[in-house]
Amino acid sequence: MDGNTVKNKIVVKVGTSTLTHEGGKLNFRSFDALARVLSDIQNMGNEIILVSSGAIAVGAGKLQMKERPTVLSLKQAAAAVGQCELMHLYDKFFGEYGKMVAQILLTGEDVDSPEKKQNLINTFNSLLEMNIIPIVNENDSVSYAEIEADNEEHKVFGDNDTLSAVVAVLCGADKLVLLSDIDGLYDGNPNENPEARLIREVRVIDNEIRALAGGAGSGRGTGGMITKLQAAELATEHGIDMYIANGSTPEILYDIASGKPAGTLFVGKRCKNV
Repeated sequence: MDGNTVKNKIVVKVGTSTLTHEGGKLNFRSFDALARVLSDIQNMGNEIILVSSGAIAVGAGKLQMKERPTVLSLKQAAAAVGQCELMHLYDKFFGEYGKMVAQILLTGEDVDSPEKKQNLINTFNSLLEMNIIPIVNENDSVSYAEIEADNEEHKVFGDNDTLSAVVAVLCGADKLVLLSDIDGLYDGNPNENPEARLIREVRVIDNEIRALAGGAGSGRGTGGMITKLQAAELATEHGIDMYIANGSTPEILYDIASGKPAGTLFVGKRCKNV
């Protein structure tokens, strides 16, 4: 580091819906705002890891597909094209703020194997020591179990929500932030009930909280509140605070980094289970 004491190690997951417009086209304003805020937060003395969805959606757009592909081979082709485009954009936008990024693509096998897991930890540590921002995604171009699963609950990584929690645990993160197209966890469906209230803090994920999780999220992504709760359970069990916040205003990350209320906070258990 540059002599400053690291304040927090923060893993931020950004969903497809944040990176694209309703029509599926790239949202350059979101890319730029995310890169600017994360770069600034790193300058404040924090370590940053970004977990990014979007490869299939971005690839489908670049390939001028009329809709998200459903055939496995086309999904993987779109992911291969889209991942190149994603990293090109991240390299460009983070570079504007003087930051270097690195790509890490994972599958379930990479975290199940003790040897690969340790290599991953070493790689993350080395990148962070050099002030490089790792950008992580699931390796959709070779992995099939995750992108082919119809039931979100049966996915290995659950559209990068659970993957981000796994990465947070691997890296010994202090905070995990899931940026999505929602403000957080509500006590009802805000799309159907205007009286639904945002739950600011969750200390125990019990059946009552799980019952509040609906189905899948926006049409451009595949994750929903179910996968976010799964991520919260994994993160909080390892002492990591997890937030769900709206990615349309990445500036909310300033509040999270400084410990101010934002979105929905799932409080990590203070005895870490390493």
